[in-house]
Amino acid sequence: MAAQAGEDWIAAALKPRSIAIIGASDNPEKIGGRPIKYMLRHQYRGVIYPINPGRREVQGIRAWPSLDALPSTPDLAVVCVPGLAALEAVAACARMGVKLCIVISSGFGETGPAGLATQQEMVSVAKDAGMRLVGPNSQGLASFDSNALATFATLLGEVPPRDGPVAIVSQSGAMSMVPYALLRNQGIGVRYSFATGNEADLTVSDFALAAARDPEVKLILLYLEDLLDPATLAQAAQCAMERGIPMLALKAGVSDRGKAAALTHTGAVATEDKVLDAWFRQNGILRVADMRSLVQGARLLLRAPRINGRRLVILSNSGAACVMGADAAERHGLEVPPFPPAVQAAIAGSLPSFASAQNPVDLTAALLTNNHLFGDVLPKLDASCCDALFISLPMSGLGYDARQFAQDSARFQEATGIPVVLACPLEQTRRIFDEAGLVAFEHDEDAMAALGQLARIRTLQHEAGRLWRGIARPHHPRKGPLPATRFLSEADSLELLESAGVPTAPWRLCKNEDDIRQAMRTLDLPVAVKACSAEIPHKSEYGLVRLGIGDIEEACAIGAEMRATTQTLGKSCEGIIVASMVRGRRELVIGARWDEKFGSVLLIGDGGKYIEAMPDAVTLVQPFDLAHTLDRLRELRIAPLYKETRGDPPLPVEALAKLAVQVGAWVQAQGGRVMSVDINPLMALAHGGLAAADALVEININADNVPAGET
Repeated sequence: MAAQAGEDWIAAALKPRSIAIIGASDNPEKIGGRPIKYMLRHQYRGVIYPINPGRREVQGIRAWPSLDALPSTPDLAVVCVPGLAALEAVAACARMGVKLCIVISSGFGETGPAGLATQQEMVSVAKDAGMRLVGPNSQGLASFDSNALATFATLLGEVPPRDGPVAIVSQSGAMSMVPYALLRNQGIGVRYSFATGNEADLTVSDFALAAARDPEVKLILLYLEDLLDPATLAQAAQCAMERGIPMLALKAGVSDRGKAAALTHTGAVATEDKVLDAWFRQNGILRVADMRSLVQGARLLLRAPRINGRRLVILSNSGAACVMGADAAERHGLEVPPFPPAVQAAIAGSLPSFASAQNPVDLTAALLTNNHLFGDVLPKLDASCCDALFISLPMSGLGYDARQFAQDSARFQEATGIPVVLACPLEQTRRIFDEAGLVAFEHDEDAMAALGQLARIRTLQHEAGRLWRGIARPHHPRKGPLPATRFLSEADSLELLESAGVPTAPWRLCKNEDDIRQAMRTLDLPVAVKACSAEIPHKSEYGLVRLGIGDIEEACAIGAEMRATTQTLGKSCEGIIVASMVRGRRELVIGARWDEKFGSVLLIGDGGKYIEAMPDAVTLVQPFDLAHTLDRLRELRIAPLYKETRGDPPLPVEALAKLAVQVGAWVQAQGGRVMSVDINPLMALAHGGLAAADALVEININADNVPAGET
């Protein structure tokens, strides 16, 4: 959550001048002893106040019986005592004016209602005094800039710290240290490793924002189990984007909460995981699938120049490596385009006749006898044909002039600003390239994965920046209890959406047989006949939808049968809908739902009755615009149908995108009064327009006002 009492806590977290350890232990391996051990070992530059009423000295330094006995108020306090003693310690810190309190102790919100109540009392006590809390159930905070190591993480005893350009912010204690160890094994220093625990007060988002504002931080890695405060994390992402630093996130523990409205296609297809994907993407944060992916590209992300696109040139002394490199590039979203004729001719002039001047460039074994091939070929490349250069040297070592290759490659990177990445199994060759200022990997796949990350982050941040500049970011409500809702009948749903500007197929709500007869005389035939009941959202499952009806008497008989079926089911029946069966080239879908954290969530794509069995749709969250919507729609499997296909006219993708943006904005404007909208099928008409053939709207029955028809 956003800071409630200013941002004094940030200095207390990042560079505390003094730290009190409440429950300090003389045993350096106990939870209350490890922070003291680490800070003494690594020469923390501030003052340590061990609090232990039973000892006059802890680990060789003076101990104090209580907080009240201290000569001054510490900036930061670490609570290592259990249960109600932890609550009492938090209260004592609040009374004394401590800026930030880390509650290491567990047994609170993670244990059930009683523990949650105590945790909430902790937060209340801290808030009343203007003190901020980390945890409870937190492993602690480690700032390697000042060596304020207010943590009991065991890995710190095994992997020595070194200050560096990376900030790790994690809800999990273990996952705050695993990337730390992996980065340190790569020789990368870490500036911060923060574990937020239960996040009763401060969250990953708060610490991400603090890290993004630190000019020494060049890379931010996040591990989240829940995104409690998207607004603050969006601020952090914007700050990172403005500074040109990457932010990567590993989000675990995705629930099915997004399927709470299980009776809607939107709830079933636009799951919470897809919503989070869209949110990360639209905020310029690269989401990764596992811990290895979180750290594997770190060296490249920290050292490489900014990349301007996805075009990759591959250079190798092995034809097989060229082929496999092109395959790997495709897997990681990179392109290996052919050279322009002039570039290819220039490269061909520098190579022996049996070498390949196409992209990928196979230098062949000629590299063994001509150590100037790199220097001859690379100057022929520039930004007109290349955004990044990948060099694969499966054969190097004795006889190969790796130092000359590295010098030529480094000269190319410096002159063009185009990042160069090497993959080579020989450690000595990698070391030479590393000394020349280039990033080298042992495996081709790792190098290509890192290049893919570099390109994707640039694309994400560019698009997020465009959305930030062009669209006012809407206010989203905080997470709270799910509201009581109900579904409108199809007739009420269609009327409401019509008032919001959604085109619909011609339809009539018939209260009796005469109404059905009149509808059959006035509507274009054939028609669809459907029971209208707010209590039966999906009618086809009960045989309450009949299609292709062209006879008046048949329509009347079907209407009577449907009324009887709804009565047998014990459901209400508002009437019978008779609707013209508009001829459409394709059944599409637009759905939206209100999310208590993200606002209006939009679903767009291929529709019809198989939408859940074979989903082909994209999910968007606010804010988005027409250009972003069109970009996302081009990712769908149906995208080839946006152009004329086998004599069929193109699907109206621009009309679909415009209507989707309109529906999303309308749901956003309702501010939670409309909980979900399903327009399925949305018919793509032969003349290029759109028409809703069915709709389902869910409303919040506790909202003060009925939904408005206009945005």
